[in-house]
Amino acid sequence: MLGPASHADPAPLEFQHGVSILHELKYPPDFRHFAFVNPDAPKGGTLVMPSMTDFNTLSPLLTFERAPGLNWVYETLLLRAGDEPAAYYGRLAEEIALGADRRSIVFRLHPGARWHDGLPITSSDVKFTFDAMKADVASSTIRMASPWFESVDIVNDREFVIRMIADPSLSLTPLADYIPIMPAHYWADKDPTIATLTPPLGSGPYRITAVEKGRFVRYERVADYWGRDLAVNAGRFNFETIVYDVYRDATVAREALRKGLLDVWLQWGNETLAFDIPARDKGWLVQGKRRYRVTIGARFWLILNNRRHPFDDAKVREALSLAFDFEWQNRALFAGRLTRADSYFQNSVFAATGLPSESELKLLEPFRDLIPARVFTEAFRFPRTSGTGGNRAGLSRARALLAEAGWQMRDGVLVSSAGEPLEIEFLSSTLADQRRLLPYVDALTVLGIESRIRVVDRVQYISRLRDRDYDAIIRIGDFGLPPWELHLSFHSGAVDAPLSFNHAGISHPAVDALVDAAKAAPTLDSMVAACRALDRVLLWSFYQIPLDAVDDQRLVYWDKFGRPEREAEATYMSPFPDGWWYDEAKAARIDMAR
Repeated sequence: MLGPASHADPAPLEFQHGVSILHELKYPPDFRHFAFVNPDAPKGGTLVMPSMTDFNTLSPLLTFERAPGLNWVYETLLLRAGDEPAAYYGRLAEEIALGADRRSIVFRLHPGARWHDGLPITSSDVKFTFDAMKADVASSTIRMASPWFESVDIVNDREFVIRMIADPSLSLTPLADYIPIMPAHYWADKDPTIATLTPPLGSGPYRITAVEKGRFVRYERVADYWGRDLAVNAGRFNFETIVYDVYRDATVAREALRKGLLDVWLQWGNETLAFDIPARDKGWLVQGKRRYRVTIGARFWLILNNRRHPFDDAKVREALSLAFDFEWQNRALFAGRLTRADSYFQNSVFAATGLPSESELKLLEPFRDLIPARVFTEAFRFPRTSGTGGNRAGLSRARALLAEAGWQMRDGVLVSSAGEPLEIEFLSSTLADQRRLLPYVDALTVLGIESRIRVVDRVQYISRLRDRDYDAIIRIGDFGLPPWELHLSFHSGAVDAPLSFNHAGISHPAVDALVDAAKAAPTLDSMVAACRALDRVLLWSFYQIPLDAVDDQRLVYWDKFGRPEREAEATYMSPFPDGWWYDEAKAARIDMAR
């Protein structure tokens, strides 16, 4: 049936079980399960995890207030493969077809897809979800993704077309990861933007059976879950019960883990984990990492507002980057747990390495006279310090660069030829930024730069951000894999966009051309070349300063679970916790020993 063809594109549509814009799919249409799971994993047992979110709603559209684990109740159209860089397989969608216009995707829903009340999932549910999302962008869980989508056109009950403002290659990630499809008939007389603790109707492998605000939410496995036999779900969703206990203090939560009240502790932060108890020495409490390479780049960035003088001078920006002693901060403040990001796309194939390749040079050559010469002659790497303090070499080089840019020291103050001092105000909305900024302020003082940290409330911070009223900020943020945010982050067309990530105000023809090349790349290799070339131009221009690299998630757990033998093959995203299972023998061993 080719019904949607006339709606999306005059050419015949080629429906497939999965989709990847950049490379061939690893798994054929008749695949039985992902390689990195155990399709014979037993079902049963309970998993108890902590949540630091004091939730007040079970609505999937509300972002910060919603209960943890709602992804167990609602499903997405697609599922991302953990062992491919940019492959997505049908979940609610049985088949997918890309329009030749590269502005539409046609979906065909699985005929067996059902809500927990037994009613079929239809195209109307998908349209309802996207319309609700568009109507309330401010509170939507995918509010940053919604600008990519234009409309949903229904063809029939099972087929629909999603039209996009942006290229499909930029839209598959939010489709797979962020947009939970909601039942239109359930929400018809309810407002999904209003907080509620009534367990909602879902379609996923679990349903909510108990909830208490500020304390816990409990999920039970749905025995007749419609998707239990799908290849993408084989070996997954093995726990009979999943419980999230709310803790308002991380220290208390870690103590609960030590006492055995929690099964797992997941951590993105950088504090030292204190689990030096006998259970760890006996191998019952295990410390490790969870592979999570679908986000790349740097976790924190020092953003300089290039629209303002003197941050519009590349020599000044480079000098400011040299004054930041990352190694000292890592040793003294973060127990050596951080890794410096030397790339905008760290820990991915998109990160520039060595000198430009032939394919990169083809993209860079037209701009040779407009970009730093070092792009062609040097591999980028931030200078390292001993980490013991002082940073004498970095500060000396910074002082020389500032002198070349026309800044001189007079009576301990760095001034321009007109006698104006170089001043920097770091805008922040959180006191936590001071931990990174205060040592940096001290280093800038050595250079004669007067700097200060201005902490304001969140409303004022967002207002000043929108008005571009700041010298510098620290931003938390990384890139997806593949990096679909390039245009919003670096293109001159996004400098004044309402949802722009281009806080540095980058506006350069070479950057624009490389972003456009990456967006239009028909293959993974061509996108890699464009991103690596872009990486070099951004780094050698010192528009902003990447700090610590994105790392795998730290994982501490009681060793009472089974894990797939080939879990390591999930090189981009390991199957946790949906690919683990409860091991009664291991659990009994630990319980008996206490």
